Amino acid sequence: MGNWIVNHGLDTFILVVWMGINIFLFVHFYLFYDLGPQFFYTRQLLGCCGRTMRKQLDKNLSFHKLVAYMIALMTAVHTVAHLLNVEWFINSRHGRYGFLAGNLSALEDDEDDHETFLNPVQSDSTTPTIFAFTTIAGLTGVVITLALILIITSSMEVIRRSYFEVFWYTHHLFIVFFAGLVFHGYGRIVRSQVTTDPPHNTTFCKDQPENWGKIPECPIPQFAGGFPQTWMWVIGPMVIYLCERLLRFVRYLQTVRYKKIVMHPSKVLELQLLKSGFKMDVGQYVFLNCPEISELEWHPFTMTSAPEEDFFTVHIRSAGDWTDRLIKMYTEYNGPFGTASEDVFDYEVSMLVGAGIGVTPFASILKSIWYKFKDSNPKLRTRKIYFYWLCRETHAFEWFADLLQVLEKEMEERGMRDFLIYKLYLTGWDHTHAAQVMVNFDKDTDVITGLKQKTHYGRPNWDKEFEQVRHENPSSVVGTFLCGPPALATDLERRCVKYSDVDPRKTKFYFNKENF
Repeated sequence: MGNWIVNHGLDTFILVVWMGINIFLFVHFYLFYDLGPQFFYTRQLLGCCGRTMRKQLDKNLSFHKLVAYMIALMTAVHTVAHLLNVEWFINSRHGRYGFLAGNLSALEDDEDDHETFLNPVQSDSTTPTIFAFTTIAGLTGVVITLALILIITSSMEVIRRSYFEVFWYTHHLFIVFFAGLVFHGYGRIVRSQVTTDPPHNTTFCKDQPENWGKIPECPIPQFAGGFPQTWMWVIGPMVIYLCERLLRFVRYLQTVRYKKIVMHPSKVLELQLLKSGFKMDVGQYVFLNCPEISELEWHPFTMTSAPEEDFFTVHIRSAGDWTDRLIKMYTEYNGPFGTASEDVFDYEVSMLVGAGIGVTPFASILKSIWYKFKDSNPKLRTRKIYFYWLCRETHAFEWFADLLQVLEKEMEERGMRDFLIYKLYLTGWDHTHAAQVMVNFDKDTDVITGLKQKTHYGRPNWDKEFEQVRHENPSSVVGTFLCGPPALATDLERRCVKYSDVDPRKTKFYFNKENF
């Protein structure tokens, strides 16, 4: 339970609070409309109505998607409910729901032309289509629903990966969505009864609408639309968003210079960049923009350099139209990449697991820890690292092997060979690879990477690896970090729980899932 709280406690707490707010608002406003005396006659037309207010939050990608799903769900509920409302308004106008509903629908504006009616359908010829395109609520509702449909459909993974520009530009229809949402409430479709002098007693007057305006106890009831409130929920997040965009724009104006450009094998582009006053921590990422490709597109890339270096580095793998065009621009030049969490520094022992291009986050952390370790940084708690890299193709090892070779050489020179234990696993190979390995088996260095540590074939036996780490580090706190697929994350998290001892004096594993 303690391990689960460490890894998922904060995310779960935020999710529960967010869901609690939505549930509270839904129940609150449902009861407001269902029980409020000012909506008594409104309920005679509609039965009951309820709506939710949605608070827009953006914590991370997963939470962003969850909010989007909730918006889509509530939009569907809201749209269906109001389509039914319009139908009931029309039927009430035609007197199909009894004498009381007919009289309420016949109410018009008062003598001073104040909008005191109850039924927004004021013509017998009105249809749902006419109502949708001739009223503020209807027209804005159509616009924001279409915008939301385009945003959702263009956010599908197949669109994002194959036609990123479509996803990028369509996603900015959120401006149309929220602008329409702000004005949507100005239609004031749902109306409540207002106090008159003398007051209209609904209990006494509801059964005798023919006497409304004829006896003192039953003056003609008057109604008004509620004050639009959506802007109050939208303005806060919008101000934060605009401030963030302004900050990005200021940073965009600052000059960025190239220090070095490296074109690695397997179409991996390394950019070493310089920017005045720029500071970083391991695990952070930057948004890159290339005006020659698109002045509006910004793409996030995790920095692979260490904070101790006087430049920052990103590695860009060919993975789509934008990256392909960027790499193509730099093919005439020669030019590292990584991501990890700064929480690594909080553990005595760390297990770093990268799968495929997921290894890139650990370039930054390995270099940073090594700088701190060899300089005897007093703030560094880490005394041992186990690094695992799983890769399907041999050529993917090429660019990262350079960093491991440097670390391997420096550790051997300083007599610190046990500080970093790394294991590379090739999960895909053919007969040619097997034959080459057999011929060069007795060599001191690996035939694929050139490292002294030989490459393993297949996948790690995680039970054996965790047992070894626990045996070699009794009474230690081990942080396990992964940048890889969800299935591997589930597997490693279970191993962390399995091999953590209940005795606080013995070895404990804490799983840290990275989202890159």
